[in-house]
Amino acid sequence: MINPFKKSYTAKELNLFRSLSKVKPFEQLNYEEMALFLPFLHLRQYKEDEVVFFRNDPSNAFYIVKSGKVSLNIDINNQFEVLMILKSSGFFGHNAFIDVSTRMYTAIVISEIAELYVLPKVNIMEIFESRPRIKGKMMTSIAELYNEFNKKIFDTYRSSLGFFNLSDTFQK
Repeated sequence: MINPFKKSYTAKELNLFRSLSKVKPFEQLNYEEMALFLPFLHLRQYKEDEVVFFRNDPSNAFYIVKSGKVSLNIDINNQFEVLMILKSSGFFGHNAFIDVSTRMYTAIVISEIAELYVLPKVNIMEIFESRPRIKGKMMTSIAELYNEFNKKIFDTYRSSLGFFNLSDTFQK
């Protein structure tokens, strides 16, 4: 039996939900839960060499790559080391899900144009305050992500006998 009161979504919204379900923090959410974030997801266009944010900036937003490429870099002795390059469906800035945090790396657009969905931290926190179940699901996914990062760091460290290229820990 069809529920006439159940919310229906547009084709554009359904496509966005399918894309969001591939993004780790959103993977455990159903469409109704994801829909709460839609009014706050802003599509922004960046140009080549444009800095999305610098290391030590406040973590004010979460980003999802719709198109283009973004390089995540760590600065060492006035040089940048590439941690990872993100393409479509890649995401970064996940420490925006933590109440008080700063960026640990610099994000720079490396394609001619990049389209990024930007989700402001203030809106994330509003949803978390009113929907603790959503916060629990998303924070569990983020904890899993950090656990994967830590495992890669330790595996790389062990295999290099204590000397390694840090970028190896961020490769898929």
